Amino acid sequence: MTNKADLPACPVETTLMLIGDKWKVLILRDLRNGTKRFGELKKSVTGISQKVLTANLRNMEENGLLTREVFPEVPPRVEYTLTELGHSMEPILDAMDKWGTAYQCSCAKE
Repeated sequence: MTNKADLPACPVETTLMLIGDKWKVLILRDLRNGTKRFGELKKSVTGISQKVLTANLRNMEENGLLTREVFPEVPPRVEYTLTELGHSMEPILDAMDKWGTAYQCSCAKE
């Protein structure tokens, strides 16, 4: 997890540091409903490369937003689950969903 001394002074900037790109937000969106395997996330987060997905998942794990569980099988099965901290971001996602829906509706009227 990030050391408090390394965090920006501004709370908004801290939030952006943790989820400031579209991939992390979409990963959070898809893990809200429960645990997913790597392949499931790869399919649901449209347009993301395997390399970028792996990097984002590792970063989110380092920051305590999700956990990664590896099962000793052949081939290995890896599952990702939101932590309590990750779930605490749900109000942010809810607000983004509400705002996005309102924007879509306003564009449809034009």
